[in-house]
Amino acid sequence: MQTVFSIAVDALAYGMVLFVISIGLSVTMGLMRVVNLAHGAFAMIGGYIASYAARDLGLGYGVAVIAAVVGTVIIAIPVERFLYRRIYGAPELTQVLMTIGITFCIIGIANYVFGPTLKTIPLPSGLQGSADLGFRTIPVHRLFAILCGLAVAGGLWYAIERTSFGVKLRASVDNASMAAALGVRTEIIYALSFAVAVGLAAFGGVVGAELLPVEPYYALRYMVTFLVVVSVGGAGSIPGALIACLLLGGIDTTGRYLMPEFGEFFFYLAVIAIICIFPRGLAGRTK
Repeated sequence: MQTVFSIAVDALAYGMVLFVISIGLSVTMGLMRVVNLAHGAFAMIGGYIASYAARDLGLGYGVAVIAAVVGTVIIAIPVERFLYRRIYGAPELTQVLMTIGITFCIIGIANYVFGPTLKTIPLPSGLQGSADLGFRTIPVHRLFAILCGLAVAGGLWYAIERTSFGVKLRASVDNASMAAALGVRTEIIYALSFAVAVGLAAFGGVVGAELLPVEPYYALRYMVTFLVVVSVGGAGSIPGALIACLLLGGIDTTGRYLMPEFGEFFFYLAVIAIICIFPRGLAGRTK
């Protein structure tokens, strides 16, 4: 039972970390129609900034998280303005080539500025150790990651489905010219959506650093993982992304616990099976 409980906790925490990072990619792919393979690079930037702020500058964990999100968004603003706007509505191959190029550029610049070494983000005392649930103990950081995932899921769903910003975003996606004619400033809507997606990636990169270590080739190592969970969940679907992350996170974690020699075999086997049954993903939007 101890092993089962450990698998469940680690799987839930891992799934939530995947969700926090990849949900921004789901938004850009499903709502903005942009295949952004550089999404993991922005998560890496967030991890690098947080590591520098906490370890080298001696700032607190909370300040490091804020610095990571704000710093990554600031870096992303000119990238979106001068590069991403050129590929909105472009063929998917063009988007893939552009964003892969951006990924390699970010990796090169980050390694030049911060050095090609593993980056650690010191946890505060409140996130270290374990919490006693009475019948079992659970690592506090795992619990923190789970709560962060739930908060992001609820907040983002509300923003997209229940606010005027969400209405304008969906209108811009469905018919940009008509939305613009009705007074919606589509360029600003896209820029804000991109900023939110990038900010969530940076936040997830920091919160999940204990599970997905921030290292020089982080963006390439997890590029396929983030893309896969979005595809399985259905691009643009928050519930779909959450279900996919929890399902694949559970399968991957269980496989690594029980049969570690198989690596990610069971993860991708599950992906193949799900895509065969649900070609558009578990909750994909129709185009």
